[in-house]
Amino acid sequence: MTGTVTVASTSGDPETASDLVDLNTASFEQLNTLRNAGPIGRAIIRHRPYASVEDLVKRKVLRRSVYERIKDQVTVR
Repeated sequence: MTGTVTVASTSGDPETASDLVDLNTASFEQLNTLRNAGPIGRAIIRHRPYASVEDLVKRKVLRRSVYERIKDQVTVR
């Protein structure tokens, strides 16, 4: 017997890898919908590519306060 099983997480865990927004490939709209971030898409896109999420602060793309609010919602692949 073959098939697939889908498991839905009902816990309050932080975002899984598939839920994370990739800083290097996300659209302007996707970036602007990050929780508690405000309109940051243009700045993120303008400074691409990123080697790590921390580049947002290291390269002064975002203030640390904004970075702290979104760091668990984004990734770099």
